[in-house]
Amino acid sequence: MSRPRRVCCIGDVHGYISKLQNLWKNLETHIGPSDFNSAIIIFLGDYCDRGPNTREVIDFLISLPTKYPKQKHVFLSGNHDLGFAAFVGVLPEPGGGLGFKEGWKQYEQNEEREGWFKGDGYEKMHLQGRRWGGKITVKFNAAKGTEYKGSIYDAAPTFESYGVAHGSADLVKAVPDHHKKFLADMLWIHEEDEVCVETNDGIKHCKLIAVHAGLERGKKVGEQLELLKAKDTRVPKVEALSGRKNVWDIPEELTEKLTVVVSGHHGKLHIDGLRLIIDENGGLESNPVAAIVLPSMKIVRDIDNLVK
Repeated sequence: MSRPRRVCCIGDVHGYISKLQNLWKNLETHIGPSDFNSAIIIFLGDYCDRGPNTREVIDFLISLPTKYPKQKHVFLSGNHDLGFAAFVGVLPEPGGGLGFKEGWKQYEQNEEREGWFKGDGYEKMHLQGRRWGGKITVKFNAAKGTEYKGSIYDAAPTFESYGVAHGSADLVKAVPDHHKKFLADMLWIHEEDEVCVETNDGIKHCKLIAVHAGLERGKKVGEQLELLKAKDTRVPKVEALSGRKNVWDIPEELTEKLTVVVSGHHGKLHIDGLRLIIDENGGLESNPVAAIVLPSMKIVRDIDNLVK
């Protein structure tokens, strides 16, 4: 009987290149070179913002398919990456002849407080690009206990990693084309038809759905998957990438179908049956970047002392 293919789901990186490099080495050591070189590697999104090295992180990610040609690499978009992609103009156009402006109206009561971007090109920008590149008027993020870095997304370190000041439209020129292609190609959702998971009842063969924040409760899963696969940018706030309590659990219709739902986003590590939330970092320098390895369900962190 052949060994099940390893699957590594890597949580939010948030611009910390050394954490990502250390985690990568630890995964290779933990899994072993042969199984690691043929593994499915799913990055759960949020590569940018908060930490200082977004540009280097994206260079690292782009290099992987050449360095590890037998691995399968999946790069999901997080809500931060969506804002970055929107700002540099690589999101698909909204359908139906509508411009992105339509999506501003629902949230315009927040424009002044969040200091939405109003520089060159803002008229044709998705809401999240304007929020991402804006200048928030309050200094302290009470929810996280940290000071904002430029915008509500803490995007200033990303601008700086490309050598431009926060909120400058010059970022569009400063981001190289291969980085724009990476941002344009990110997936909003990924499915694997069969992965193996070790449970108390032995190895189970499961479907896997990977999505940055989660799937919404009370909405048909098939319809959600369709819109996420299509990257429907008519939606000003994509709950599957940015929701909280409403995407925390596995939707009821999937609970009887042996489906793993794996996400990052939530700033914590949470394993509840087949619902996996892998984001110990939360964009904080003091926190580790974590991954989960299937089928073993082993958690591996950048701070683990695994490399010989």
